[in-house]
Amino acid sequence: MLDAAKTDDTLLEVNNIEVIYNHVILVLKGVSLNVPKGGITALLGGNGAGKTTTLKSISNLLKSERGEVTKGTIKYRGERVQEMLPSDLVKMGVIQVMEGRHCFEHLTVEENLLTGAYTRGGGKGDIDADLDLVYSYFPRLKERRKSQAGYTSGGEQQMCAIGRALMSRPETILLDEPSMGLAPQLVEEIFNIVKSLNEKEGATFLLAEQNTNVALRFAHYGYILENGRVVMDGPAKDLRENPDVKEFYLGMSEEGRKSFRDVRSYRRRKRWLS
Repeated sequence: MLDAAKTDDTLLEVNNIEVIYNHVILVLKGVSLNVPKGGITALLGGNGAGKTTTLKSISNLLKSERGEVTKGTIKYRGERVQEMLPSDLVKMGVIQVMEGRHCFEHLTVEENLLTGAYTRGGGKGDIDADLDLVYSYFPRLKERRKSQAGYTSGGEQQMCAIGRALMSRPETILLDEPSMGLAPQLVEEIFNIVKSLNEKEGATFLLAEQNTNVALRFAHYGYILENGRVVMDGPAKDLRENPDVKEFYLGMSEEGRKSFRDVRSYRRRKRWLS
């Protein structure tokens, strides 16, 4: 089991960052996390907890939404990256797959994938080899490669977005809400592909996910965010067995499974947000 405590293998280190939008709205309040090389690290929490903001802080996409990191540091391979352009960070090996399955709808699936290779070097042979690799993980994309992306299914668009990221030859992928809007069978398929990419290609993942149950089955380590703060972290196996996580995120308690309404209306223990 991988441990997210800082080690020589730590790729990404987020240390006590605060994020403010529009110079007024405080969204992240002292968030710290470490992502080890070769791991799958999950950012968990409900809608509005700060997961997407954390990812955009790392990928330097906040400025497009009038947000900025006002305190703390973000380092990749020991180098501060907060002032880098997003494109320079991609060249370093860090890329974000945005929430919502963003594709160029007017382009074909294959044209979308090829845009992912825009920032990298290498000849046509290298790009074709990487395209074949993407198709080996996403055979459905190969079948639909000449189809206009805007006319493919939600699951195919999510695969296309991940495949496009792979074309940049990333070391670390920031994956935002991969399960959003997808049927359970497709969610399982996407996460199994993430697992294969991690185990076979050595890709490191930091994924933000509301579906705590599926995320903790595939991740090695997890951080739970609430109201812009990390309220709990630990190995995924331990979080799955934690009574608070079971009750508040998995809908389980010592009395058995509760309804969503019961869980959300239950008064949280004071120590949970301390």
